[in-house]
Amino acid sequence: MNILLNLFPGGRHKALTFSYDDGRTQDRRLVELFNRHGLKATFHLNSGKFDEPGYVKYEEVASLYAGHEISAHTVSHPFLERVPRERLIMEVMDDRGALEELAGYPVRGMSYPYGAYNDEVTGMLGSLGIRYCRTVRSTGEFAIPSQLLTWHPTCHHKQMTEYGEKFLQLDFPAHRVNLSLLYVWGHSYEFDNDNNWQEIEDFCSKISGREEIWYATNIEIADYLDALHRLEFSVGGTLVRNPSAISVWVTVNDTAVEILGGETKRLDA
Repeated sequence: MNILLNLFPGGRHKALTFSYDDGRTQDRRLVELFNRHGLKATFHLNSGKFDEPGYVKYEEVASLYAGHEISAHTVSHPFLERVPRERLIMEVMDDRGALEELAGYPVRGMSYPYGAYNDEVTGMLGSLGIRYCRTVRSTGEFAIPSQLLTWHPTCHHKQMTEYGEKFLQLDFPAHRVNLSLLYVWGHSYEFDNDNNWQEIEDFCSKISGREEIWYATNIEIADYLDALHRLEFSVGGTLVRNPSAISVWVTVNDTAVEILGGETKRLDA
């Protein structure tokens, strides 16, 4: 029996996620654009900057980012590898706490301020309740992350059109043995600075509404990958148990199979 862990929800091979930092006022326009096209994004916010000029207001955070993911970015945006350990802990935990009061759910994601980190910083984040943390090192690839606490994106949005075309043209079934993820990151104020809002408008219009793509937030992808790799198989491979709460999809002899949350399923039936 040939079993592959190579499917996203709905039996899809492809997923798309966006990641935007800092909580600047241009997020309002960007969120409206994503909502209009049915796309999902993660917004990494500095809780200490709410209500400052150019940043979103405290009272609008919950409604503005509804349907997307609110994620940590530290309170004041320091270089984390340069601050004392105690300050790092406060920056992450205080940001999480403030954001959770607004979001109404545990904040488990983060991106590194300035993209700066070292092994000590990364090693501490897991104990601070952070499940994943995004870097700014674009890979130019569509691979799923090998280490969630150093999650490297595919590209900055300045290259989204180029990589979006490649993503849409992935040749299946040649690529069906793999999960393919297009991860785009940036800052919403850059669209004002570069006067290129039309590019993101065009990109969203072209990439949205495709049945073969799962549109997800960063944490939804992280949680799904966790669930996928928590599947428990019998020695013979004919039985599988899904101990997670969410459904997981796998390929069994070239057929997409869903294993419901909490289900034990016979795969040869």
